[in-house]
Amino acid sequence: MRNATRRMLVLLGLCLLLAAPVRAELPSIRFDRIQPLGTGAGTSVEVEVIGRDTEDVARLLFDQPGFTAELVKPGRFKISVAADVPEGTYDVWLIGRFGVSNSRLFAVSRGLADVPEVEPNNSPKEAQPVQVNSAMNATFDGNGQDLFRIVLKTGERVALDCQAARLETPLDASMLVSSASGQILANNGDYFGRDPFIDFVAPADGEYLVLVHDLSYRGGSPYRLLITNRPQIENVFPPAVQVGKPSELLALGTNLASVGGRPSASKLADLPLDELRFAATSPADLMPGAYRFLEHPTTHSVLPTAATCTLNGFQLRVPAAPGVPALHPQCVLVTPQAVSVEQEPNDNREQPQAVTLPVVLGGRFDRERDADWYEFEAPENGNYYFDVYSERIAGRADPYLVVFDAKNNMVSELDDFGHRIAAFDGHLRDPSGAVSLQGKQKYRLLVQDRYGRGGARYVYVLSVRAPQPDFHIAAIHSENPGPSGLNIRRGGSEVLDLVVHQQDGFNAPVTVTATDLPPGLHVNPTVINSNTRGTLVLWADRDAAPSLAAIRLVATARDGDRVLTREVRPYARVSGDQGSSRPMRSLQAAILDAAAYGLEIVPDRLVVTAGESASIKLRATRIWPDFKDKINIVPLNFSGNFQLNQSEIAPGVTEINLAIPVQAGTRPGEYTLTVQGQAQVPYNKDPQAAQKPNTLVSVAARPITIEVREPPKKP
Repeated sequence: MRNATRRMLVLLGLCLLLAAPVRAELPSIRFDRIQPLGTGAGTSVEVEVIGRDTEDVARLLFDQPGFTAELVKPGRFKISVAADVPEGTYDVWLIGRFGVSNSRLFAVSRGLADVPEVEPNNSPKEAQPVQVNSAMNATFDGNGQDLFRIVLKTGERVALDCQAARLETPLDASMLVSSASGQILANNGDYFGRDPFIDFVAPADGEYLVLVHDLSYRGGSPYRLLITNRPQIENVFPPAVQVGKPSELLALGTNLASVGGRPSASKLADLPLDELRFAATSPADLMPGAYRFLEHPTTHSVLPTAATCTLNGFQLRVPAAPGVPALHPQCVLVTPQAVSVEQEPNDNREQPQAVTLPVVLGGRFDRERDADWYEFEAPENGNYYFDVYSERIAGRADPYLVVFDAKNNMVSELDDFGHRIAAFDGHLRDPSGAVSLQGKQKYRLLVQDRYGRGGARYVYVLSVRAPQPDFHIAAIHSENPGPSGLNIRRGGSEVLDLVVHQQDGFNAPVTVTATDLPPGLHVNPTVINSNTRGTLVLWADRDAAPSLAAIRLVATARDGDRVLTREVRPYARVSGDQGSSRPMRSLQAAILDAAAYGLEIVPDRLVVTAGESASIKLRATRIWPDFKDKINIVPLNFSGNFQLNQSEIAPGVTEINLAIPVQAGTRPGEYTLTVQGQAQVPYNKDPQAAQKPNTLVSVAARPITIEVREPPKKP
């Protein structure tokens, strides 16, 4: 069933891909794989990098100080990691002739010995001996399986963590533990997304075999297998803290006794857990609307996801041994109000837990078919906004929420929400939405897992509040047919998709600006008005110097007298599939050699009355001497209130007039629009080649911001 579902998703992705706007087909450096997938702090490792259009790649770029990369030979680098680099995952980019690539993830561990896989290890007799507290860097051979041999003492508890999909490999791994005689003692397939994880307690002194294989027995995919008895955290409770206030959290995990933990009443897969109480405070520099991570949040679902795109929060590491914190950082929601917790029994509508609005409450589905009921009174008439956070905080539940009135009539049911736009996938299994309530009336609220699951992993946070209008905004480079870096050719342009999630009835214009731009790179303030999607155009001067820089995008908006300033979170496209995205810490932009042509809308600002047309000029500059063909012009992600017929700039023509009709009734305000040119351009990677076949090149025009005004009122 799982494979059938994936095949359907792949087919749907292909259909969406074919329907997406065609982007440039000039060489665009693409980074497909790095192997090994990580190393330890204070060590070095030689890696292979694989991709497309990787000519002259001589540098690697990291999003964290403390990394150096030395070119060994084409496609191979020696990466050295300083001893003070924190444990976590980091973005790495290729830098080459065709600019900066998309990023891939590289893991850094601490307190573990890095061990390369030694083939052959496909049978029990060939199983590779491995010590506990090791990180295996391995790669599947075709139709094979890998076996490792570990020695454990009676009662010794180890974590076997196979990291593959989390580090962006296509591997769908399965893992089992057996006795030396072949008796299967434990197995797992999907624990952290597609990645398997086994919490194993040795029943006797002796040798044990760990077998890892791809579900479909494909070869060539790297993975990183951690075998450790270090303290490990499953989750923390409540998974929310009040901003700026110290909070006491309870961590559930394993091997916590050595760091002050004690046995817990909770179990996981029939194995007992430990618990540890500790203090936590949100980071002082955490901006409103921001999310800070130590390890990229790629465990939230089976596919890479932008699950945290609507989460205000951070990841924390539970303190364990000095210098060696517990494995698996935990995701925590940050809220401006005090956090309460679920109180059992609240399993049926006759025994609801009383709460007072507004409320932020940490809960857990403690057992299978657990139903959590709450009762509250609406202070006044109006819309109230409900959120259940589970996937967003790396919980395993698929919750739904139902509101009932005092007569047990269902008022509303909320379920999944979030945007899927181009390569960006912010669609979540968490319920979110507005419910209209009557003041001074009592209501009951049911929260339950859609499939009736329960246990230690199924935590959530419930939020019910009066409107607090706000927004979250993300940027992603969605060039088709797959991942690529943000490369702007001199005289040309590139675009980013902007995705806005509006919160609690927010519907104000959002203006995006850029900072830290290198000389010669430009971005006009871009206004997204009454829409969830915008297009940001970056263009480079014809005389701009080649450069590479981390750029920062900031969004501002007004809610009455409040000015909201929010960071635009950068996201990376992980694969050619639609909806394949995950967050980055920084957005890298490179300026390359000359573009084939450039487009500019003149003027760049215009005032138009709703119901009329905006008259503009579109200017083309043919930069390559041998490019003389026509340029087809199409609208690029226009808002529905604006139209533009497809047109063209004929050969030899440098300027055309265009009319953009503005629909009557369009909301007054500013709107930023652009068009896209598509042309066949003679090109060959080899500048000395005699033959230059036509290549489709797409270029966005420098945008225009149209101010729409209401028509004059009739006397």
